[in-house]
Amino acid sequence: MPEARWLTIIGLGEDGPEGLSPASLEALHAAEVIMGSERHLSLAKDIGAERVTWPVPFEDGLPLLEGLRGRKVAVLASGDPFWFGAGSVIARRFAREEWRAIPGASVFSLAAARLGWPLERVACLGLHAAPLPRLRPHLAAGQRVIATVRDGAAVGELAAYLDGLDLGDTRMHVLEALGGPRERCREVAAGAYALEDVVHPVAVAFEAAGSGTSLSAASGQPDDVFESDGQMTKRPIRAITLSALAPRPGERLWDIGSGSGSVAIEWLMTHASTQAVAIEMRADRAARIRKNARALGQDRLVVVEGQAPESLSELEFPDAVFVGGGLDRGLLDWIWGNLAPRTRVVANAVTLETTALLTEAQARFGGTLTQVELAEAAPVGRFRGWKAAYPVVQWRAVR
Repeated sequence: MPEARWLTIIGLGEDGPEGLSPASLEALHAAEVIMGSERHLSLAKDIGAERVTWPVPFEDGLPLLEGLRGRKVAVLASGDPFWFGAGSVIARRFAREEWRAIPGASVFSLAAARLGWPLERVACLGLHAAPLPRLRPHLAAGQRVIATVRDGAAVGELAAYLDGLDLGDTRMHVLEALGGPRERCREVAAGAYALEDVVHPVAVAFEAAGSGTSLSAASGQPDDVFESDGQMTKRPIRAITLSALAPRPGERLWDIGSGSGSVAIEWLMTHASTQAVAIEMRADRAARIRKNARALGQDRLVVVEGQAPESLSELEFPDAVFVGGGLDRGLLDWIWGNLAPRTRVVANAVTLETTALLTEAQARFGGTLTQVELAEAAPVGRFRGWKAAYPVVQWRAVR
């Protein structure tokens, strides 16, 4: 090991040093300092080295760790440090030449081994420091999930969350201290959850079941999954708009005049690495956008309360822009004059005035104009007829 590598991140199981690989044991016994949570330090109680307890919040421990540079240090983490663990946070802070990691068995691997579940078909989530609605996109009948949670109380909160979505028939496997002498695995229905003695560390595995409605895997969620005051891109047009925006992994969207946030939220649903910023000038709608994003498991949505283009100049540039509200010539000129080449721009218009703007924009900047006309069957006396919606004109161009 090069001299520069003074730091080793060791994945420790609930059985303590007994379950460590020879390489992990060698690094642990060679350490002058071991650093970890109180629980991790207690598991490694027989190691003769200076001990430093990692503080809470976690970020406060990074300066302490920096102060140990130059000494041989072992940081103790749970299982696989790079699967919802401490490893990625430490790796961002220190140069690659300074550290190495020796992972142990992750809680997800241990849970799958206990239940006989093929891990490649299971959604694995870290909910110990994340809101429960992160589960929402994964809650489809038969979908299996393994999630780490904060503590015993959080298991009860998870059961109540599932029951509140009409998924009370879901059988929850409550998995405590996997891999150690305190290991305990119990099964209970979410709608009948009454366990009061669940202790940390704990994970929950379940296969969703019940009458609750799952979210679609395609663009164009039902309108009623979004709370709205009526200012929303409706489902058919939203599906067409997302297709025109063409989200790709890792890309960022600006949703200008976001209304209910439906387009930005569905952009985020396409891939876990996508990013989105919703720009909305009305405070009540900005608050509603945040609420919708949290409820649908997309709390990573950034909401900017302000007028465009004035509020855009400080934002990191996007890969795609959607203008759903507040369209005028000044905004179009700002977008075309300031954004990076190859930025995709999509704008929808209903009124004659905004349609004229898009017609002019297509003549100046190129791209395509599409008119979408939709009608739904509606009662006409004793019969039914087609009730037409306002036509929508969509402009799509690449900067």
